Amino acid sequence: MIDMDQGIDNTTQASRPPAADSRDAATGATHFVPKAAYLHVPFCAHQCGYCDFASVTGRDDRRDDYLDALAAEMAAILDGPKSLRTIFIGGGTPTYLEPDQLDRLLELTNRWFPVQSLAEFTVEANPNTLTEAKVDVLARHGVNRVSLGAQSFEPRMLRALERDHDPESVGRAVGLLGDVGITNVSIDLIFGVPGQTLENWKSDLERAFTLPLRHLSAYGLTYEKGTKLWKERRLGIVQPVDEELERQMFDHVIDRTTAAGWDHYEVSNFAMPAPAEGEEAWRCEHNLIYWANAAYYGFGTGAAAYVDGERTLNTRELDAYIDRCSQGRSPISQRERLEPEPKARETLIVNLRRLDGVERTVFERQTGYSLDELTGERLPEFVSMGLLADDGERLRLTREGLPLADGILQTFL
Repeated sequence: MIDMDQGIDNTTQASRPPAADSRDAATGATHFVPKAAYLHVPFCAHQCGYCDFASVTGRDDRRDDYLDALAAEMAAILDGPKSLRTIFIGGGTPTYLEPDQLDRLLELTNRWFPVQSLAEFTVEANPNTLTEAKVDVLARHGVNRVSLGAQSFEPRMLRALERDHDPESVGRAVGLLGDVGITNVSIDLIFGVPGQTLENWKSDLERAFTLPLRHLSAYGLTYEKGTKLWKERRLGIVQPVDEELERQMFDHVIDRTTAAGWDHYEVSNFAMPAPAEGEEAWRCEHNLIYWANAAYYGFGTGAAAYVDGERTLNTRELDAYIDRCSQGRSPISQRERLEPEPKARETLIVNLRRLDGVERTVFERQTGYSLDELTGERLPEFVSMGLLADDGERLRLTREGLPLADGILQTFL
């Protein structure tokens, strides 16, 4: 399975309705028209020891060439502007680009995906890369959400993660964004860092709550194979935190955010309460599209896409990507078209990561399969263990099941 975990008249396109979803006559499953797009910018000032994303350092000389290649890939795939719900530009560090390059990237994005149709336009940023000039560019092109890679407010933890910003830069970045009207700000925090204590983690959360944030993603540190941190663990240079301590850290972020009235809507994601009664909380709409296993475009190195029932993955190699796109060749390195049952199982897994869980009738309408048919004997087993809750209409992870989510969901695959 491909890992998910990317002279045109914009005014007329925005008024066109998006293409309708269709249903498969044989299976009854729904085929979704893409409502989201992901664009990847691989450039970074420094590669952190835990990072397994498609990122590069020391290749600033190729940033303009990369933007040329990205433009060529989008022109080759898209037959005209598309009305979407969300765009997410990630990396790497998109805001590592110079202001004129960032301007060019966002102009390209708006050309194919008119901002008028968007509900959410997110750009990832490292706190120390944001300047007045760059936030002005973001605001001018309609970016209305920024995700900051804070990871920690503790200098010792930042050093352990090899982050190159200081704790104060997070607040400065939030302030710069607010000055241009971008108030929908999310931050990432990491727990389970070698040497981290529960008190360190509690302090990180308290610092986060002093900022005017709308969203928080809290991830347990993972040791991805091949990364520097993974190698150091194998050599005994670093020691992972105790599993029970990591469990306590996860429990605390749930307790702290929910006590503040925040919406815990996915295993690792928390949103500020709705601004007004009847409105949605500040959930990340882009990720909700992923977790619904709906279709999306992907562009750039290492970008995944899911269009017309086919999953694709681009090459992670910067030079190969640029060369292929500039020569009119596809940068895709993997293709996969799932059969109906594996696709239904994948849909079950990504849906179950949401705290709302999976509604039986919606699931069957989307996939053509019965939820009970796919889960078999494991479902009542997990329910009896208190890891899943099943009220007959909806299946969801319990509080006890959340820390074990990955293992539980893999059994259904």
